[in-house]
Amino acid sequence: MSKTNLRTLSRYSDSLSYAYLEHAVIEQEQHSIAAFTPDGRISLPAANLSCLLLGPGTRITHAAIKVLAECGALVAWTGHDGLRFYASGQSKTRLSQGIELQAKHWADPDLRLQVVRRMYQLRFSERLPRQLTLQQIRGKEGVRVRDVYQKLARQYGVVWRGRSYNRKSWQSADPVNKALSAANSALYGVISAGLHALGYSLSLGFIHTGKQLSFVYDVADLFKTETSIPAAFEAAAQSDLKVESRARSIFRDRACHERLQDRLVKATANLFSNERNDSQGDNAEVSGPADLWDPQGNQRGGVLHGCDGP
Repeated sequence: MSKTNLRTLSRYSDSLSYAYLEHAVIEQEQHSIAAFTPDGRISLPAANLSCLLLGPGTRITHAAIKVLAECGALVAWTGHDGLRFYASGQSKTRLSQGIELQAKHWADPDLRLQVVRRMYQLRFSERLPRQLTLQQIRGKEGVRVRDVYQKLARQYGVVWRGRSYNRKSWQSADPVNKALSAANSALYGVISAGLHALGYSLSLGFIHTGKQLSFVYDVADLFKTETSIPAAFEAAAQSDLKVESRARSIFRDRACHERLQDRLVKATANLFSNERNDSQGDNAEVSGPADLWDPQGNQRGGVLHGCDGP
């Protein structure tokens, strides 16, 4: 297979959200991949896929992984219903501006607080007063989410006893909590793929901290009340059977309807005061050498500095 031309890869915001597979064999199919399941063959457009979740009973060939990595698709090996995250492929971007800007804001307490306040502001339709403390903002957010749960429970006629489940006793959870976990996991997969494609670190969170996916949880919380949470209540209202797979399917439809990926690109840029202006890393100079850091400004790489001649 010839080397992938980075300029031909689709932008993350134009990609499909994700695909979840169980009990399937995934192989290379020309310049893409195909999944062979008990129900038949499924062709998957690797160059337009942002995230592939591989559940139990899946096998994938080396050639298929190579295609996905070259296309910048995130590949995650997961537990049943996509409830665990294990690994990722190669990012669509080949530039480091995203993670450098993220690290700059993460390491500076004042800049970090600005990002935290912007994250909370994006969740509210009304402007948050500047004099509110972080603790007061968290309280308002707690009330907002509680009201969303109660409103959706009334809308779909679902009994809501609160967010509660035990990972060690998954089957004891009620249908709506199972659906919430499944839909949220799908959301985390899409967000992980997006942040990965845009060149951000999944670990350097601003509100959440100390976890491998802290930034994923930060960004996912911006969209949960419009995507995964209503998807879960809708799935639970339809039937108690196969509620997890139905929640993922409904979430995927909602994610497309809400233009989740396009909004993710814009939201993450706005978190950092619009300092990033590289159009999500369009690989403008990916083929050139890396610059050399200098306190006075980056210097051109790939040349012999201090020499008069070539």
